[in-house]
Parts: sequence; C-alpha cells; structure tokens
Amino acid sequence: MRTAKPFKGPAMEGRIARWYARNTEGDTRFRTIAEGVAATLAPGARILEVAPGPGYFAIDLAKRGFSVTGVDISRTFVEIAEENARKAAVEVDFQVGNASALPFADGAFDLVVCMAAFKNFSDPLNALDEAHRVLGPQGRALIYDLRKEASRSEINAEVDAMRLSRLNSFWTRQTFRWFLLKNAYTRESLLGLVRNSRFGTGLYREDGIGFELTLVKAAEVGSQQARGAGEGIPAASSPAR
Repeated sequence: MRTAKPFKGPAMEGRIARWYARNTEGDTRFRTIAEGVAATLAPGARILEVAPGPGYFAIDLAKRGFSVTGVDISRTFVEIAEENARKAAVEVDFQVGNASALPFADGAFDLVVCMAAFKNFSDPLNALDEAHRVLGPQGRALIYDLRKEASRSEINAEVDAMRLSRLNSFWTRQTFRWFLLKNAYTRESLLGLVRNSRFGTGLYREDGIGFELTLVKAAEVGSQQARGAGEGIPAASSPAR
C-alpha cells in the first residue's frame, strides 16, 4: 500500500531547496519575527520549529539563548540548516521528520513554530494535533503563512521588497501564482481546521500578504469554538515557501 506523501506539490530537495535557501538568505523578516517571539519567552525556553527550511529563524532564536530543535521532511534542508548553524557557531538540533508524526515526547516543548510551510502539509489536522501533543501545558504554537485572499498587487509589492534579480523575481511571482496561493488557506478554512483540532480555539491576525495564528495548549480542554481575529505576537509577513 502506497503511503501518502506528507507535503503538497514538488519536494523541496536538491536544487529547488538550494534555490530557496539562496533567495531567502538575506530576508530580514526572520530576525524581526524572532525578536518579537523571543520577547514573550522565558530564558531557556524549549522551541520546536516545524519545517525550518534553511534554518535561518531557528538559528536566530538559538543565538538568543533558547534551546531550539528543527524538524523538516527535506533531507536537503536539514543538511543546509546544519551547515548554516555551524557557520553561525550555534547549536540547533535539526532532524528529518514528518509534521504529522513528530518524533518527540509529549510535552517536550514550550513553543512550536511553523513559518511559511503549513499550507504545504498534506495532513494539516494531524500536524496541529501533533503540535498540541508535544507542547507542555500553556505552551503555544505560532503559525505564519500566506493568506489565500492576498491580491496580485500585494504579492508583487512583497516580491519587489525581496530585492531579487529579475529572473528570480519572475520565478518567485510564478511560484506565488501557480503554487503557493493554490495551497494557501482562507481565514475560514484555517479556523475550521483549528476547531477540529485538539487546540479547539485560536487567535488569527492578518499581516500584509500573510497571517499569524496563535494557539495555546490549555491545562484543561476548553471551548471548541475558534475565536475570530485578535491581537497576537508582534510579527512581520512570513516569507513564502
């Protein structure tokens, strides 16, 4: 029996993964988001980044003194992230793994972060439930990704701000149009997933072409009705993936 692949679209391996890593290397939004997240955490907090890609966000958090683990389905991304961590002289435990079957014990983390990758998961409900499982009581999950409602003009402005070469800008726009937006969630569909997950509730906030979703693992399971838009952790639009 064939096992369904854990992601939508082409695998981020080999040349595709290396192209993505080069295009996002100078993106300062990783640092901006990391700064906002770090301000909310206790010293030494245990952080898991699901689908860290080249590892820029996880590495930035490790530089701030947190215990950081990253799990990605792409072996190429894990290799790139490990090399980037060595260059930055920080320790991050990057591992190959599936978001819907995390290889970690219950309650192992204080924070789970997923940036620009949730829309690509083929089993998003189990990915949410797994994030809930590996969080300790009152632990949080933060998801940053692309809004399906983002307009073409908003996306063009976002790509222009990346300061890519003309060729890379063209391919990035095509990627947004034909792949990323196709997989992206509307607000309603995303909060519908949250309602059916073990979190039950969540805070959703639009930010540019993206959104920020904050989920909290309550000590006791509370209401199963997801709330609407609200204030969340300070953040910038998440990079596309």
